Amino acid sequence: MRKLTAGLFAAAAMMTATVATAAEPIVIKFSHVVAENTPKGQMANKFRDLVAERLGGKVTVEVYPSSQLYGDNKVLEAMLLGDVQIAAPSLSKFKKYTKKVQLFDLPFLFKNMEAAEKFQQSEAGQKLLGSMKRKGIVGLGYLHNGMKQISASKPLRVPADANGLKFRIMPSDVLSAQFEAVNAVPLKKPFSEVFTLLQTKAIDGQENTWSNIYSKKFFEVQEYITASDHGLLDYLVVTSAEFWDGLPDDIRAEVKKAMDESIAFGNKIAAEKDINDRKAIEESGRSTVIDLTDAERQQWVEAMKPVWAKFEGDVGKDLLDAAIAANN
Repeated sequence: MRKLTAGLFAAAAMMTATVATAAEPIVIKFSHVVAENTPKGQMANKFRDLVAERLGGKVTVEVYPSSQLYGDNKVLEAMLLGDVQIAAPSLSKFKKYTKKVQLFDLPFLFKNMEAAEKFQQSEAGQKLLGSMKRKGIVGLGYLHNGMKQISASKPLRVPADANGLKFRIMPSDVLSAQFEAVNAVPLKKPFSEVFTLLQTKAIDGQENTWSNIYSKKFFEVQEYITASDHGLLDYLVVTSAEFWDGLPDDIRAEVKKAMDESIAFGNKIAAEKDINDRKAIEESGRSTVIDLTDAERQQWVEAMKPVWAKFEGDVGKDLLDAAIAANN
């Protein structure tokens, strides 16, 4: 009888442990590189809060901002190993997994953020989110930073003004070709070094969004900023295919819904910040903002448009045509 009782207790203990294990929430670690008060940081926190509100103890989101876990150069590898579940690097970081994302670096492809958004939400743009699944990566959505502007130590109104100037760029063959098209010198340098490079005049200029130019104080060491809107600087929110496919269907649907709402929230903040940061730069008086005439801007378009043909093979003509159509 004593053996039977002991056996029952052991069985009960095992059942309790199994139930406890089953009740443990799914943990989603969201790693990103920026501060919590940025559009990306606020989006990540919104996602965490929505998941907590809707999925209770079933799913827990842990947000790690400011490269607390990984930088953008390592986070995708970590995600594929299961060390993090969600990341949001800039689109240019995905060339290793698909050359199609080079589309977003092409100069003057989108006339404004509305056109970029239209393409991203189109069938072609959404299909692109799944283009890396064979490599283990699933895109969940596009998060905006903004359209890029060109700053320099001299006024840039027409392509000839950039002749011989040195510009810092992100590691991107497209961006190298972009500046070479106007006889400028592209230099691949870390983002963290840009301010010092500009301050010491080791480079003549750089390209970035209004929010980056303002938050990193580039406008304090650049006399001119041309409002060119010549390129897109966005992030791609991603997860691993293994993790995503392993979620129960009902949980996956709720997590995706929360992510969609969070990205929309982050994009709204990014749009507002874009406007406000440009205004703050203009009001500072530290840098002169140059608005191009239609004729001047068209000169830049014509000078850089050959870059599209150069990378059409990597991107795919169908995808390029879909992006161009989004401008209409």
